[in-house]
Amino acid sequence: MTLEVQFDQALADSKNLPERPDNMTLLKMYALFKQASIGDAAGERPDFTDMVGRAKRDAWDALKGTPKEDAMQQYIDLIDQLKA
Repeated sequence: MTLEVQFDQALADSKNLPERPDNMTLLKMYALFKQASIGDAAGERPDFTDMVGRAKRDAWDALKGTPKEDAMQQYIDLIDQLKA
């Protein structure tokens, strides 16, 4: 299986996890997904009144410079851990 196929399968699996992950894990999932699909974060950081948007952006920005393939593999590994 190619990395892209495994990533797509992990995306599908993430919607059917046995239990809802905690907020920090959800932020990590979001950041890895964005880094794998788009690359480095660009544009303005959300305003301080948008705490959720800011947390998401900060988590994504922390992965700056991570190659898309590495982010895909980390996402796959994280979902595999959550499925177990």
